Amino acid sequence: MKTDVLIIGGGPGGSAAAMLLAKEGIKPIILEQEEFPRFHIGESMTGEAGALLRRLGLEKQMLESEYPVKHGVRVFGTSSWFIPVARRDENWNLQSASTWQVRRSDFDAMMLREAQARGATVIRGTAAKAVLTDDGVLRGVVMRRPDGSTEEIEAQVVLDCSGMATFLANQKVTGPKYVGSYDKQIAFFAHVKGVIRDSETSGEMAKDNTLIFYKKKFHWGWSIPVDHEVVSLGLVVPTAEFVAHKQTPNAFFLSYLPEINPELARRVQDIEFVESVHVIPNYSYQVRGFCGKGFICIGDAHRFVDPIFSFGLSAALREAEFAIPHVVAYLSGEGRDEANPFDAHQCFCEKATDNLEDMIDLFWEQPFAFSVFVHHRYRAELTDAFAGRVYETEHQPSNAILQFRKMLKRERDYEHPDDYSIPIGSRYHPERAALWAPDSVVETTEEWMDQGTGQKPEEEANKFAASTQALGSVG
Repeated sequence: MKTDVLIIGGGPGGSAAAMLLAKEGIKPIILEQEEFPRFHIGESMTGEAGALLRRLGLEKQMLESEYPVKHGVRVFGTSSWFIPVARRDENWNLQSASTWQVRRSDFDAMMLREAQARGATVIRGTAAKAVLTDDGVLRGVVMRRPDGSTEEIEAQVVLDCSGMATFLANQKVTGPKYVGSYDKQIAFFAHVKGVIRDSETSGEMAKDNTLIFYKKKFHWGWSIPVDHEVVSLGLVVPTAEFVAHKQTPNAFFLSYLPEINPELARRVQDIEFVESVHVIPNYSYQVRGFCGKGFICIGDAHRFVDPIFSFGLSAALREAEFAIPHVVAYLSGEGRDEANPFDAHQCFCEKATDNLEDMIDLFWEQPFAFSVFVHHRYRAELTDAFAGRVYETEHQPSNAILQFRKMLKRERDYEHPDDYSIPIGSRYHPERAALWAPDSVVETTEEWMDQGTGQKPEEEANKFAASTQALGSVG
């Protein structure tokens, strides 16, 4: 089987890439192993993610789906603050805007259907093996169908939109996969009813805003509405905290939620689960060399920092849009003789995620200073960042990001192609590069507890925290 472009993964990034390719007259194959709809985390959109959906002509479908409207992010912590969703007009002035919260099972299915309606071919199957030419160019993959049969799909370009499964990294087509100290965190989340919301229809107190609850460094929770009744409720702590409690994930989730913040405790006094507790350990990683001859990794397929400010879905959508002109040029013959035909795109995306990482790191290292910057000195610049405007074409790095780097005693050097994609964040451990590439996924408390290993809870927790899963970005 042959195609110009093969997309691994039919989630929002892969589906958006397919729709954008269709606008260029290119009809790709999407290889997706799961039947949609399926549960997925990552329900909150930045302002720029919402803007991209409007550019794709999907606003009508979003409104018909009655997704909750997000007007901003409200943070409760040692000090509390609010960042609104806002857009920039043609003169780069801030204007009021809104975006959406989504139930990913419905949203992802809608996106995949739309990609198919616009010309993409969707194949149910699993990418099992990368296929390279003798000189190291990726020329496709071997897919495994649900019935166990296999077939090679040959492509000029492969877009890896496999999320946390990081297919090409695990196949060692890319450079090494690094993990950082965020991997010492573990996230618990579920869909629940009964969470108390705010009461307004817009602004800071809008009932469908994202709420973040901060306890102390690396201890936090979130509340993200997914419809008029159900909320995505999450909890993130150091793995050591979970291990010390010697509880199942479900019991820990229920007992620790009220400890995160009094405001969260007030809102979750009478909740009802509509979805089992899910767990993601070891979620921080970065893939070096995520673009090369014949391939581009998009979104979580190459990097994930920390879920706290809900950038995962935005990164997947926006990186897909930015990749398409490079794919079109490559298909027309440009860059075929270059060592990395997509090097400019790779650096462009890396710089943007570095900007996010520096912002997140300062939040964790100096939360009081961060809140002062949000309220006063850099409010406009941070409004941009929270809206997902983190790319160099959007006046980044801003004065805020440059100040964050100064306070973190951090420098970024993009002059040397062999060096710029090496992680330098404050929680990066180079000695632990490429240590994990899981073969299996554990998605729910029940699956974990039913494995029957006979280990003590703390031993089982440590084992579980050494693996990961392809649920995608939190928030």
